[in-house]
Amino acid sequence: MHTGYVQIYTGDGKGKTTAAFGLALRAAGAGLRVFIAQFVKGMPYSELTAFERFSDMITIRQYGTGCFISRQPEPKDCEAARRGINEIKPLVSAGSHDIVILDEINIATRYGLVDVQDVLDLIECRAPGVELVLTGRYADERVLERADLITEMIERRHYYQRGVQARTGIEK
Repeated sequence: MHTGYVQIYTGDGKGKTTAAFGLALRAAGAGLRVFIAQFVKGMPYSELTAFERFSDMITIRQYGTGCFISRQPEPKDCEAARRGINEIKPLVSAGSHDIVILDEINIATRYGLVDVQDVLDLIECRAPGVELVLTGRYADERVLERADLITEMIERRHYYQRGVQARTGIEK
């Protein structure tokens, strides 16, 4: 059994989810079981289709109702996130998966969908050997203090600023 660490991918640049999903793919190739919980997101993405091909090694669940970033979170957004935390905590503590990725959990805490203490509790309750990966902008300082690895993505240039919309297979 490997040592489980806490990894955080944060910052304003593109690539946080992509990095975490690359790790999931690598882990599955090595025979490790992966659970991915997507917070905030509740819509179809190309990676969901791709991960169906690895459903024996990678489980992915969405605990969002859609992208609310352009509006205030509604009670249904909070309920979806709460359901996610409640389902993930026993999974993390049981050690049934080698890697647990909480995609956009930092956004969920920033907007009050999930309490930061819930994330700290997940870090504390994880079984030995469980690697916990947290993604999203605005990582809380208390969570950062608990991390073993922190990667901050910095946006230096993005074609979105020139009006290029998200492209299927590249950004969505």
